[in-house]
Formats: sequence, C-alpha cells, structure tokens
Amino acid sequence: MAKQKFYVVWEGKVPGIYTSWADCQLQTNGYPQAKFKAYESAAEAQAALARGWKASFASAKAAAGSGAASKTSAASGSGGSASKAAKSAANGSLPEQVVLDSISVDVGSKGNPGIVEYKGVSTRTGEVIFEHPPIAKGTNNLGEFLAIVHALAYLKQRNSTMTIYTDSKTAMSWINKRTVATTLPRDESTKEIWTLVDRALAWLQNNNYTNPILKWDTKAWGEIKADYGRK
Repeated sequence: MAKQKFYVVWEGKVPGIYTSWADCQLQTNGYPQAKFKAYESAAEAQAALARGWKASFASAKAAAGSGAASKTSAASGSGGSASKAAKSAANGSLPEQVVLDSISVDVGSKGNPGIVEYKGVSTRTGEVIFEHPPIAKGTNNLGEFLAIVHALAYLKQRNSTMTIYTDSKTAMSWINKRTVATTLPRDESTKEIWTLVDRALAWLQNNNYTNPILKWDTKAWGEIKADYGRK
C-alpha cells in the first residue's frame, strides 16, 4: 500500500491540504500558475501551508544545493515561477520532456495469456490513482487497452485533459482505431476480460476525449511509473 502523502495547494481552485493526488489535481489541473507540493506528514504540510510557497520552494532549493536530505516528496508544481533547481529536485531523474502531471498505466501479468491486472499512477509521485484486481485470464495488450480506457473514463469524470502514458504501442493503436485485434478466444475462461473489453469499446464509441495518449520511452526514461516490477 502506498504511503500516505499530504498535498499542499497554495495557489489553486481551493487552496488547502489534500490527502490524495487525485484531489490535488482537481484543484491545480488547468489552474494558471498553480503552486503545490507533497509532504510526508500532516505536520509538515500544515507548516508549509502557513509558510507559503515561496519560502517552501526556496527551502527545497537550499536543501538540494547543500546536499541535505529533503523530507518533501516528489510532487510539486508551479506555473513557471519556481526556480529551475526547485523544479529539478521535484522532477527527480526524469527529463524535462516528460509530462509529470499525467497518469501512467501498466499491466502486471502471470503468463500471456494468463492472470492480468492493471493500474494507473501519478507519473510525478508514483501514487496509485486506480487499480483493477487480477482478471483470471487475458493478455498483456488487452490489459494495457483496458488501463488506458479506465484512465480516459476516470479523467473525463473529472473534466480533466491530463496526459496518459503507456508503454504499449499496440494498445495505443487499438484506442485510436476503437477496436481490438487479438487472437484470445471468447470462451468461459476469458469471459471476464471480454466483458471488460466490450464495455471499454462501448465507452470509446460513445465518448470523445482530448487527453493526449503518449508512448513511454522505456529505453530513455526507465520503466514506466506504473510498472509492477515483474520482469
């Protein structure tokens, strides 16, 4: 289970402290020059909220510059006013072209075909936003497809145009074509995943979206944030 984090929003739709990345995003996504950062404890978050974003970002910059251990987590944001050093510390090792305010999806499987599960996480923090429990029998590509559609539906409910990352070109192609091309048979053993796939296809046929769906560059950036670590 992911460790509890506390998200301070200094400048957003409703400033305050939030206990989930999704709630933080609701307040900051699309808000001009939003200022926010995640902390490991409620006490740190409360102190940071009172201190203000300028002092908090300056503190992060000083800690990074001196090599001191910072207690703040990786989630932070600014509409361009934070220093490059503060942004670098917040972004970790990912390059600038990665859209950190995004959802990354991936599949965990045992066999192909085999047991399939998937999840979506914050690209910035790795916090789990949604996850589907193991499905008895399916394929990696079908799992990736379901994960992307789940992310699209999740974001549409929140009126969010947030970017989605996947490491599956095949699933991206299926999303664009609004169809799947798989040899997985329809039988009693695959009924569960086919029910989910049919539902996902119906959603795609009945909904429009503007969310960018981008290919995660595993070679350049390492494993996608949602990776199950089973390779």
